[in-house]
Amino acid sequence: MKRVIYPGTFDPVTNGHLDVIQRAIDLFDEVVVTVARNPVKNQMFSLDERLFMLRESLADFKNVLVDSFDGLIVDHAKQLGAVGIIRGLRAVSDFEYEFQMALMNRKLNENLRTIFLMPNEKYTYLNSTIIRNLAVFHGDVADFVPPIVVEMLKKKNKIHEINGIDKKQEIREDF
Repeated sequence: MKRVIYPGTFDPVTNGHLDVIQRAIDLFDEVVVTVARNPVKNQMFSLDERLFMLRESLADFKNVLVDSFDGLIVDHAKQLGAVGIIRGLRAVSDFEYEFQMALMNRKLNENLRTIFLMPNEKYTYLNSTIIRNLAVFHGDVADFVPPIVVEMLKKKNKIHEINGIDKKQEIREDF
């Protein structure tokens, strides 16, 4: 069985992420979508919220597991018995960063492959930061994210409105 891992912060998960996951399912026996606990990034959603949104969004997907990790992705992939790491490439600018990461991961574990997948072109401009910023200004994100994410973003914005957070500031986790 060929298992791959698709790591990310997924803050929040977008339709672009789901597209890459479906492409990975088409190529491999099992895809483990793994949510990073990244202490360097300020996340809008907690780890539990991100796991919940992913599980809801992927409920109808076959051969997909959702988990989380902290530490090095190569170590987590080895623990899971993954043969590769899936990375989505939207543009050339993504490639430079992802190529460097792939080389470092290869240095850390020469048996682990990095597989680059391009999403459908309608998602090439889409990322989680754009979604968070659009949601802060009450933009309609329904075409870009799964329904559970729309619902969670609305709830998150209500909390900000009640607490009087300035919507011109990018959302931070420490609200």
